[in-house]
Amino acid sequence: MPQNLYPRYIEPLIRQALADTPVICLLGPRQVGKTTLALSIEPNRTYINFDDSTLLNNAKTDPSGFVQNLPERVTLDEVQRAPELLPAIKAAVDKDRKPGRFLLTGSANLLLLPGVQESLAGRVEVLQLHPLSEQEKHQSRNTFLQRLLDGNITPQIFGEQQQISGVAEAVCKGGYPEPNTRNEKRARQWHRQYLNAIIQRDVKDIAAIRDKDDMMRLIEILALRTANLLNISGLATELGIRRETVDKYVSILERLFLIRRLPAWHKNQAKRLVKTPKVHLIDSGLAATLSELKVDEWYDYSTSFGALLESFVVQQLICQAGWIDSELRFSHYRDKDQVEVDLVIEQGRNIWGVEVKKAASVQPKDGAGLSRLEGLAGNAWRGGILLYTGNNYISLSGVENGIAVPMNALWK
Repeated sequence: MPQNLYPRYIEPLIRQALADTPVICLLGPRQVGKTTLALSIEPNRTYINFDDSTLLNNAKTDPSGFVQNLPERVTLDEVQRAPELLPAIKAAVDKDRKPGRFLLTGSANLLLLPGVQESLAGRVEVLQLHPLSEQEKHQSRNTFLQRLLDGNITPQIFGEQQQISGVAEAVCKGGYPEPNTRNEKRARQWHRQYLNAIIQRDVKDIAAIRDKDDMMRLIEILALRTANLLNISGLATELGIRRETVDKYVSILERLFLIRRLPAWHKNQAKRLVKTPKVHLIDSGLAATLSELKVDEWYDYSTSFGALLESFVVQQLICQAGWIDSELRFSHYRDKDQVEVDLVIEQGRNIWGVEVKKAASVQPKDGAGLSRLEGLAGNAWRGGILLYTGNNYISLSGVENGIAVPMNALWK
């Protein structure tokens, strides 16, 4: 299916922002469909792409003149390549605050570039376009995360306990539109070419680095360690480079929407800031390629598919949050006893926990992490979910409002 036929559920939010905000910034990885979406929302809007070297040079050398000569409503694509424009856009908006004047798209997180937040504060709405979620790929309007927040998930037995199908395929395909039109071998080739192009070309737009080979080695290691605690010192030792360099490279990969640092949850807000985050590759298909994991290895329990499945689930739920409640907070829980919860979701003072399990069976011990989190959350606790590959919705013993839920509930 061509990528322009996939529904993008963030589209109504972009239209709302265009109706009342002067600058809308649509951020996300390359090749997830930002340009396609922007053009489909307002086909007659003037479109300028800064992959065009002539326009890019003009924008960088004379940003004020460039902005002054733009039409009233314009889309500026890959704007991270010309950050010099942002003060000029601020000045133009301060003279005329008509909504929808500038639709900016970027394949790097502009908010992490120095001075950007300050220059556009109060004038911009930032929205993120993720790789395709499974819900969008299946064109389902049933958002699992909304059901969870609404308390609309209950035990249901559909029949004999058995393993559901399609999970391995979903994880290995990931969410970039193009690989979803290819067979597995060709999709893996696309992932490698994609990553190589980003590191060879896009990195230089946001940072100067000495060795692109080290950057490639780092993301390959992070793919193998996805869903693990981020150990900068250990990575530095393994790569044979300075700790400060690894820290810088991780930040670059984060800005390019290739990885996510998932912060640690703690009842004490101050302690969250010093606890170790987990690292997730954002796209499970890219991670599967870099980890050399294939669909037919799903039942080989010597592989690290469990960690990859966790990263897949984290991405699905964060993606769904983008169109139902962007104020939700996500983190992970791990204590000194190494009791863990893969994902903690907070909405105001309300707390939910999500665990991920590759198996199709549910054991009493599977709710241990959720039970521990429930005790810490106290009155804020709203429920715990164990996403697994079985077919029935089963109550979790020892967890208030705890239910084991089939993995494909994320998109069915």
